[in-house]
Amino acid sequence: METAPQRAGFSAARLERITDHLMRNYIEPQKIAGCQVVVARHGHVGYHASLGLMDIERAKLMTDDAIFRIYSMTKPITSVALMQLYERGLFQLNDPVHRVIPAWRDQKVYVSGEGEGMELREPDSPMTFRHLLMHMAGLSYGATAHPVDRVYRSQGVVRSKGATLETFVDKLARVPLHYQPGERWLYSYATDVCGHLVEALSGQTLDAYFEENIFQPLGMTDTAFHVAAGSAGRLAANYERKRDKSLELIDDPVQSAYLQPPTFFSGGGGLTGTTADYLRFCEMLRCEGVLEGERVIGSRTLRMMRQNHLPGGSDLSLLAEGAFSETAYEGVGFGLGFAMSLSEVATGALGVGDYYWGGAASTIFWVDPKEDLAAIFMTQLMPSATFNFRGQLKNIIYSAIED
Repeated sequence: METAPQRAGFSAARLERITDHLMRNYIEPQKIAGCQVVVARHGHVGYHASLGLMDIERAKLMTDDAIFRIYSMTKPITSVALMQLYERGLFQLNDPVHRVIPAWRDQKVYVSGEGEGMELREPDSPMTFRHLLMHMAGLSYGATAHPVDRVYRSQGVVRSKGATLETFVDKLARVPLHYQPGERWLYSYATDVCGHLVEALSGQTLDAYFEENIFQPLGMTDTAFHVAAGSAGRLAANYERKRDKSLELIDDPVQSAYLQPPTFFSGGGGLTGTTADYLRFCEMLRCEGVLEGERVIGSRTLRMMRQNHLPGGSDLSLLAEGAFSETAYEGVGFGLGFAMSLSEVATGALGVGDYYWGGAASTIFWVDPKEDLAAIFMTQLMPSATFNFRGQLKNIIYSAIED
């Protein structure tokens, strides 16, 4: 990938601090196996590097065409897909979800208790498309000790082998909501439900819809819900940081489940892809919904998606439940599929008005309309909260801007 830091308005020497920082603090001490970074501005790549290893066990160097599990960086793609159908007039943001999923018409909201003694009540108003896009629907990931999350587990609400989006939402119909729709923000399976809505409204499976309406128009040739046989050697290994701070292999690329087509097309976390592919998605976002003459989403729709939709214009620190997420909460808003920085003072980080998300294996991206900038960081380390790569990279990247 050819770089032109000066044309992108950067100091080349200052951008090279990225290499030194990641090598010195993460790769040489083996806190991560390796990584890939790309920074683009004004349509020019200012920095690109593939550092360290993509597979420690086989001593394979990180290659520019390495394939990563992007997990929740699937969510913005799913959100764009659903809003494409909004642009076709197939739903309104405030439409009730039960219009498309009839089994959800009788949803109840948790009040107290657990098991057979659980007290439930009728929702004050129905869950809407907007609530799902914002993680304010009352759903969760079913992973805590909360009584509702125990129901998730007893009902088998998981993205398991053999499941489909349709069977998944059928099981969710039997689970109470954590809170009134629109009342709180809780990171959840909501974007998987958005994936089901894409299927139900379009009449296509989610993988086919993505391919026709996003991947082909953008030239994202290596992004899919599984890794094709001919590309298996490019899949990076995935690691977990153990309590002793060493790395443990948790998904061997030679035996990975991602080598086989899934039955469950997880709009919330199922995609694999390359940095180059995700840069094309980010460049489409930076260019207000169009890339190289291919219009993926309308500019006005995208501007609405990246606005803060939290009630009263507040930030996540006032509305979020639980600590598990792909963002900090102070000074951070949330729109239709993206978080965004509302204030440099509140976040303590450079850049305001940027919108972004991340993935469970510590992958991150952001797009900054004000600076006309897109940045992507790819690695394979779980959990994603281990290191603050976003904050560290923002410090280096924004301080390298010269114009």
